[in-house]
Amino acid sequence: MKTAVVKMSDKEFDDLRKIIYTRSGIHFQDTKRYVLESRLSRRLEELELDDFGQYIQFLTMGPYQSDEFQEMFNRITINETSFFRNQPQLDVFEGHVLSKLIQARATTKRLRIWSAACSTGEEPYTLAMMVHRTLGVRLADWRVEILGTDISEKALTAAADAKYTSFSFRSVEPTLIKRYFKEESGSFILDPIIKSMVNFEIHNLKDTLKAKRHGVWDVIFCRNVMIYFDDEMKTSCIRLFHEQLADDGTLFIGHSETIRNTGVNFVPLNIPQAFAYTKG
Repeated sequence: MKTAVVKMSDKEFDDLRKIIYTRSGIHFQDTKRYVLESRLSRRLEELELDDFGQYIQFLTMGPYQSDEFQEMFNRITINETSFFRNQPQLDVFEGHVLSKLIQARATTKRLRIWSAACSTGEEPYTLAMMVHRTLGVRLADWRVEILGTDISEKALTAAADAKYTSFSFRSVEPTLIKRYFKEESGSFILDPIIKSMVNFEIHNLKDTLKAKRHGVWDVIFCRNVMIYFDDEMKTSCIRLFHEQLADDGTLFIGHSETIRNTGVNFVPLNIPQAFAYTKG
């Protein structure tokens, strides 16, 4: 039976979105109230709560605050991703940025890539495949570190499992699927070599201190998450990426995002469809 949508008052909506923003940096605009109502009404029913006022109390005063925030966050966010998403941009990464980095790191043979807000892992695994086929037999001599981070524990559990459905391959050539996946009972199991190239860690982009403990990255991907941030949170992220990026590193963002008016000294890569920036 379909769950009835529970309406929230102006105060409840304001309180709830403040909690979400404080914990995650994601800002729900006035026009998005229905999203919270429709996606959380079932949760109220499961918890046997009558209204959002009771839910906010449960979320902020109960003994399971942290667990419930994760549960709520899994329900209000959409983990929309796929392998080899936005191929023209990935072509810039593989054909231009990665090839230059391999030359520049020929002495240290160390490559570090951060996939921020990686959802269920398709993006960092895609980057791992590209590094694998670019380095080829040379991979054994290199120390490649690829980190996928996300605020959603549920998404990262799926990422670490590395088992996908055909929905994740909406823009992937069949030869790539055959090369890097094994099909079993309708699921696609990622090649263990590619899987071993990526580590995952829960991370909130508001936690800048935790990010800084990882040191400097050669490449940072953060695509299609800053569209949910307000100007303050977006600027904070861009500053963090600038600080944690190597001097010759590259930042990739989503095609519908911009870092203008953040006051951070990034220079756009002058390549069509790149949506990439280097330090100014």
